[in-house]
Amino acid sequence: MNKILLTGIVSVLFLVCSSYSLSIFAEETPSPETMDHVTEMGGSLELWVTLAHWTTGLATVILAIALIRTFHHMQAVTKMTTMETEYRLRPWIAPTGPIKKMEKSISDDCQFDITIKNYGEIAANAVTAKFVKSTEPLTRESLQSNNVNSYDIGPVMPTMEKHFWFFIDSETWKKAKMGTEKLFTILYFEYSHAGKKSGYGMISEYNPSTENFVHRDMWIDDEKSVT
Repeated sequence: MNKILLTGIVSVLFLVCSSYSLSIFAEETPSPETMDHVTEMGGSLELWVTLAHWTTGLATVILAIALIRTFHHMQAVTKMTTMETEYRLRPWIAPTGPIKKMEKSISDDCQFDITIKNYGEIAANAVTAKFVKSTEPLTRESLQSNNVNSYDIGPVMPTMEKHFWFFIDSETWKKAKMGTEKLFTILYFEYSHAGKKSGYGMISEYNPSTENFVHRDMWIDDEKSVT
């Protein structure tokens, strides 16, 4: 695009100078010898002057088109740069790996761990973890129920990792491991940025055959206005 614009400008300058020179030459008072020479040219000078004017006009149109295209290109680049900056200069909280059962628990219930990380370049000042467990299938709407447990895990700086623990009673875990009862969980990490809420959520189901949690749904809630 810059080459087109530069070529157009050079062409216009060259043609304008040529046209101007030809016009000056045409307006000069010729001597008798020059008149004879002009007569021999058969009016070719006027043809060249006219051609120069027409070419200059064409080059001006080409330059205008190049300028318009360059302007639109600059607008697109500016928009993309703005979007890239907005998505880069903000917090992004998400897990780094799967849910893991810990060998030792700090309570009588079974303890599980998941690691989250801030993948953005801005700190998440206040991160809230929400957890739901059930023996029945869960949906995103389950986060609006009364069975949600919320935990404040504080700020998470850029590239920083934090561990979140949740607990499942031993009887429920025993049935899930044996495959006699289903076990579903929801983990949701909510945080605010620039007066808007964002979050990362995932719905998982325990698979006794592979002995791990399989994620059935994962999603990002991006910057909802805080009401």
